[in-house]
Amino acid sequence: MTERTFSILKPDATRRNLTGKINAVIEDAGLRIVAQKRIHMSKAQAEKFYEIHKERPFFGELVEFMTSAPVVVQVLEGADAVAKYREVMGATNPAQAADGTIRKLFAESVGENSVHGSDSQDNAKIEIAQFFTDAEIVG
Repeated sequence: MTERTFSILKPDATRRNLTGKINAVIEDAGLRIVAQKRIHMSKAQAEKFYEIHKERPFFGELVEFMTSAPVVVQVLEGADAVAKYREVMGATNPAQAADGTIRKLFAESVGENSVHGSDSQDNAKIEIAQFFTDAEIVG
């Protein structure tokens, strides 16, 4: 079934000009980028996006990191897009990520792991709606 998922190329990736290389991995995996924009996430946007981690000790650091440089927010489309993109991203810890995955190829650390992807279809819809209008998504 064709579905959509949400992706963020994080500040560590944009700072190193990896947008094109990461997009190539995404597209080579059979996912289509149907919406994409480069933004500088505001503190309010980052806090809202990561609010599920609000009580965690790393929350402040995460918000600071995500607002430290531009990010690229994306809507990806394809068969089982959520599961497929999670597979393509690789494990959160790049040392445990499979060869050829985005995090194995590009991540600098567990915290600066280059990409975010939705963990469920429900969260994908919520996350996409935080950054894109329907008119911006050209499938």
